[in-house]
Amino acid sequence: QVQLVESGGGLVQAGGSLRLSCAASGRTFSTYTIGWFRQAPGKEREFVSVITSGGTTNSADSVKGRFTISRDNAKNTVYLQMNSLKPEDTALYLCAKGRDYRGSYYPLAYDYWGQGTQVTVSS
Repeated sequence: QVQLVESGGGLVQAGGSLRLSCAASGRTFSTYTIGWFRQAPGKEREFVSVITSGGTTNSADSVKGRFTISRDNAKNTVYLQMNSLKPEDTALYLCAKGRDYRGSYYPLAYDYWGQGTQVTVSS
């Protein structure tokens, strides 16, 4: 069983920054692919960023150049640094563990999910 706990969300003005954390349980954290997704009310869950065990990253076009994903295996934590935030970034942000080594865009490719942390960007 893997547990994921997100933190770092909050209310921020447009143009501001937040850093989200995803803390995971498990002795083999360094082998996990971890993805960030977001879900706004009434909308489908949307891929944001992913980092593989080897450190390969990928992000959605909507956040490229603004969001950066990174990991600290010594702390069993993945981070999402979010800069130049926009009101359309407002959503519940969730991290998830990938079923395999690949960095997928699809929620079904992930088997464990956290509860999420709310990010609200005011205009």
